[in-house]
Amino acid sequence: MDEIVKSPHKPDFPPEKITLLETIAANLPGMIFQILQRQDGSVFIPYISSGCKYLYELEPEAVQADFQVLYKLIHPQDIKAFTESIAVCRTTLAPWHWEGRIVTPSGKLKWIQGTLQPELQAAGDFLWHGLVIDITNRKQAEEKLQESEARYKAILDAIPDLMFRISRDGEYLDLKSEGANITLSREEIVGKNLQELLPSDVAAISQVAIAKTLDSGILQSCEYQLPTYLGIRDYEARLVVSGADEVLAIVRDITDRKQGEVALQNLAQKFAKAFSCSPDSITISTLQDGRFIEVNDSFVNLSGYGRDEAIGKTSFELNLWVDDRDRLNLVQELQSTGVARNLEIEFRQKSGELITTLLSAEVIDLDGVPAILAVHHDITERKQVEAQLRLCAQRDRLLAETLVRIRSSLNLEEILQTTVTEVRQFLQADRVFIGLNNANLGVRTLAESVDPKYPSVSGWSTNDEAYLQELRNLLKDNLVRVVEDVTQMTVSPKVKTHFQKFQTRATLTVPIMLGNELFGALIANQCSGPRDWQSIEIDLLQQMSQQVAIAIQQSQICQKLAELNTNLEHQVQERTAQLQQKMQEVENLHRVKDVVLHTVAHDLRTSVMGNLMVLKNLLNQGVGSGDWGLGTGNQGQGRIIEKVSSQFPMPNPQCPIPNAHYPLSPSGAPPSPIPISRSIIERMIQGNDRQLTMINSLLEINSCEKQGIEIKLEPVQLSSLLGECSSQLEPMLTQNQATLKNLVRADLPLVMADGTRLQKVLVNLIAHSLHNNPPGLNFTLSAIVEGGMIRIQIQDDGVGMSKVECDRLFDLHVRDPQDCCSTSIGLKMYLCRKVLKAHGGEIGVMSNRKRGLTFWFTLPLFTSSATNRP
Repeated sequence: MDEIVKSPHKPDFPPEKITLLETIAANLPGMIFQILQRQDGSVFIPYISSGCKYLYELEPEAVQADFQVLYKLIHPQDIKAFTESIAVCRTTLAPWHWEGRIVTPSGKLKWIQGTLQPELQAAGDFLWHGLVIDITNRKQAEEKLQESEARYKAILDAIPDLMFRISRDGEYLDLKSEGANITLSREEIVGKNLQELLPSDVAAISQVAIAKTLDSGILQSCEYQLPTYLGIRDYEARLVVSGADEVLAIVRDITDRKQGEVALQNLAQKFAKAFSCSPDSITISTLQDGRFIEVNDSFVNLSGYGRDEAIGKTSFELNLWVDDRDRLNLVQELQSTGVARNLEIEFRQKSGELITTLLSAEVIDLDGVPAILAVHHDITERKQVEAQLRLCAQRDRLLAETLVRIRSSLNLEEILQTTVTEVRQFLQADRVFIGLNNANLGVRTLAESVDPKYPSVSGWSTNDEAYLQELRNLLKDNLVRVVEDVTQMTVSPKVKTHFQKFQTRATLTVPIMLGNELFGALIANQCSGPRDWQSIEIDLLQQMSQQVAIAIQQSQICQKLAELNTNLEHQVQERTAQLQQKMQEVENLHRVKDVVLHTVAHDLRTSVMGNLMVLKNLLNQGVGSGDWGLGTGNQGQGRIIEKVSSQFPMPNPQCPIPNAHYPLSPSGAPPSPIPISRSIIERMIQGNDRQLTMINSLLEINSCEKQGIEIKLEPVQLSSLLGECSSQLEPMLTQNQATLKNLVRADLPLVMADGTRLQKVLVNLIAHSLHNNPPGLNFTLSAIVEGGMIRIQIQDDGVGMSKVECDRLFDLHVRDPQDCCSTSIGLKMYLCRKVLKAHGGEIGVMSNRKRGLTFWFTLPLFTSSATNRP
């Protein structure tokens, strides 16, 4: 249809044909149309009837203008079938027939039926005559008919019974056996007579039932048994008139029903036995007013009422319900759900004692009267056990909490008050208190919890020794005192008056023992009336009294500890004052030491520096001469002697040189010149140099111990720093005929260091090896990067040291008193360690396996976040 377009040329149709089409269209509930298909392929729609408006809700002119609007109204699920039918019609030019659904512009769903019939024209064109009619009502009727047939078929299929059409004379006319348990085929049954297929007695019964059904027109039924491969089965046949002289017999297998009836009878017998023999109380009463219809023997035993007393009476008349609302709630639940399960209800026995039962009930029908079948399971003992278990749990909790408080608190008053409060809550007693028994203080109350309705014993005390002794006798031999009714016990008038004053009717008293001494008692009173104290309550008070005793002992211990602590604090204060005094004395000694050190160092430095200056002048003026001659004959030498004399104190004012034993001349003139070796002067210079170095080291050590070493960290290229240091060491190495091999690479990363102090460290380490070895020593200098640090090593081939000496080399300790040079070098080693510590590095020495020592120290690498540190 998508190729149908309006032709620009109208064909000429005879007027009589147009009139005929309009007449036909006016009498049809649909639409008549014509389509002209020319030989050149063009298509023209010459006519569409006014039924188009009724059927499609479109004007004929709109359809003539665009026939595609009809295609758009086709239901989406029917478009495929429509397209395929049009394709077949266009190819074969055969008549077109199609049924489908459309959806009109207003939204109505319609079923339509369309036909097209081709007619060959004289010019070779084809004129298609089409008719589209509304078949919605027919389709709906067909659907309803199909639904009805399907429903009746489903009902028929769902009936599992056999159905037979049987004539008056007993011939089987037809049957329906689907779903039924039958062994004969249809052909073996239809056309046969009852007498041929059924036992004679069953056939006779069936024949009579057929005759009664046809004569009376009323449904008849009969029951019978037939032998089958499953055994003897019971059947029921229901017969109704289905035609002239024929009946429809519906045969049902009722074997299960029969067996159920037998089982029900047996069940009734069993129920009767269970009803009478059940250990639980079973009652049947009316739903409306609760009047008992039947009760069993267990009900008689449980309630105390006999059967004659209960039957015919209501539960309210027997006063069974403790709470009348329980019966109302039971009836409401039964009316809403028909069943009630395990309702915990309290009932009152004939004796007045209360019992607890689990009630389960259902509504049953007794000859049209709704009744309640109720079963009562007695759980009174179980509830008592549960209550006992709850009390035990509460007791254990109370004991545990009391123990925790005793261990976590040192406030005895708070512990005792909390104890009596919780014990009273547990016992539901009117008063609980703790009494003190003290030889000096008499009897008084330490803590109490009391119901506001009754008088308090707090603040009560007495010093009546006779009365106190009687109270103590009540707890003789540390026994628990249980009094259920004080009016039934024999006591003195004073004790009786005491009970009356505080309205005590029952009492439970447990002693509080501290070792073998009676400290007091934990007492519970009932003021409202006599009370039967339970064993669990007595046990609780006994255990609580033990916990209270522990708390009291703990408090006493803490008190003693507090006293000891106070004494200890006084001792600590005294020792602190003494220590502060000693520290002040030490501080004064340090100040004196600093003054002495600086004073002596200043004098020593001045003396040594003066000696050095004189000795160096002597050495410089005597360059080239072998020995010195000192005396008055040479004026220059005399001046030098005067300078030397001014620097060295002389015990003999007549002798220019100490300890020189030269006699004076008779005339009193100075002695002749004294020859002095050049090497002696050089050694004197070296000795003074060492003394000056040692003094400077001592001052530096004292300063760094008090203020720390001041260093200036900055990024340093290690290879450059060590290169400069090697140049400075050259004179020392040359003097000692030593060599230094520098293996430090130039590509090592920068380090954070104080270059000046590191050069002194390197000089001190090499000087140590030179001092302790003969000339000709060889050094090797190397460095590696490890763990974010640079490790520098100085290895020599001199003599080694023991491990103890290596470990102590950089410590500040007393050296050999005969070797002043060792002391000076030891101070420098100690300063080396202080310098490396200030850099954040380490220093050490190892004795090589073969020969020599290896000094090492580490320096941190330079990072962008590095800053100067003091």
